[in-house]
Amino acid sequence: MRIATSNRPPWLKLTVAILIGLVLSIPLFSVWLMVYDRQSQSSEAMASIAEGWGGPQTIAGPLLVIPYRATVTENTTEGGKPVVQTRQVWQDLTLSPETVNLSTEVRPDRRKRSIYEVVVYQAAVRGKARFAMPADLARFGVAPGDLALDRAEIHFGVSDPRGLSGNPRIGAAGHPLRLQPGGGSAATGGGGFFAWVDAAVLTSAPLDVDFAYDLRGNGSFSLAPAAGETLWRLRSSWPSPSFQGAFLPAERTVGEGGFDARYRIGNLALGQSLVATGPAGDRKGPAEDPETRVSAGAGAHRAGVSLIQPVDLYSQVNRSAKYGFLFIGFTFLAFLLFDLIGGVRVSGVEYLLVGAALVLFFVLLLAFAEVIGFTPAYLVASGAIVGLETAYSAAVLRSWRRAAFIFGLLGALYVLLYVLLSLAAYSLLIGSLMLFAALAAVMYLTRNLNWGGKAEPDAA
Repeated sequence: MRIATSNRPPWLKLTVAILIGLVLSIPLFSVWLMVYDRQSQSSEAMASIAEGWGGPQTIAGPLLVIPYRATVTENTTEGGKPVVQTRQVWQDLTLSPETVNLSTEVRPDRRKRSIYEVVVYQAAVRGKARFAMPADLARFGVAPGDLALDRAEIHFGVSDPRGLSGNPRIGAAGHPLRLQPGGGSAATGGGGFFAWVDAAVLTSAPLDVDFAYDLRGNGSFSLAPAAGETLWRLRSSWPSPSFQGAFLPAERTVGEGGFDARYRIGNLALGQSLVATGPAGDRKGPAEDPETRVSAGAGAHRAGVSLIQPVDLYSQVNRSAKYGFLFIGFTFLAFLLFDLIGGVRVSGVEYLLVGAALVLFFVLLLAFAEVIGFTPAYLVASGAIVGLETAYSAAVLRSWRRAAFIFGLLGALYVLLYVLLSLAAYSLLIGSLMLFAALAAVMYLTRNLNWGGKAEPDAA
């Protein structure tokens, strides 16, 4: 004879368990929304903490802008006849440095408000740049005698000038320069500063520029290179950097004491010339700044680092909640097998209460993680739910021995979930193998079960 169960037929019990599992998808989906909402609140709180300190920073420059006289020919009509007119206008010659040797030390700091934390930093930028007059200046339609070298300007780009600490120190040919606000570039959204300089030395020798300034920011720091060769050393005590942008460090070392990265970027890799000409720009608007024509290409070619948090608790809680159906399915399956094979009747209300406790785990995980961190919160929440489910199972299944099985099942599931969260690359493989093993076990245990609920005679 095949195994038959009393009261409700097996297919009906399976249907009830599936329907209750689908009902539990509503609170499980609400948990996902809760995680998203808390993450949004965290982002707003972090932005509030960092307000006034400075945002993610991008620096660019220096660039040398030299006005020059140019003759412009215009075709007009006077008295119905075409007339060719010429007039003198001022235009700008924008030079990128031949070499830039730059050093940046990023000093991170943690700022807290209530349960929220944001990483801010202060970056010390030091460097030297060398400008030279192009040997083929005539190719650009500029005569050396038309250059107003005494009206030249040196421009630096900073994406958020609010983060400038004190007054930057800029020197050209050994002489300090007086700085003015504005004069940024497209690569930095128009923010920055500039200084007037007499570039007459360019007629006979290169112009050396040295600069030093401190910059506050948070989250990330990047450079938009625009030079014949850019040598950049980036250092910090932050132990978990994320190098980003179009260029990665040529050399880098990362350890518990921080990181040290070295970049070497050429203008051929940037795909831009060191020389640009165009109409004189209005210094009041970033879109009209003359160096925009040079650095617009550099804006898409940045190198930098993000001071990431080693553990983003909201993303981990969100990932763990995605396995909620797996927890509910395996636990319901265990109760269903006890019901079908063990002869212990489990009502729909008991399925519902067991599933509600499993969903509550993710709420507890989120609440505790914001206060004590993800790993301790995981231990507390999983321990509480496993204890609750075990005690309740002992009453429902009328046996502590059967409850011990539920204890072992849930304990193994929570351990496996933590492993899946740690090994993101193999989570799909491990999860699929686990489902295969579960399906094989169910098929084996129910191989003689009569799903219709009626006894059938053995085949002759």
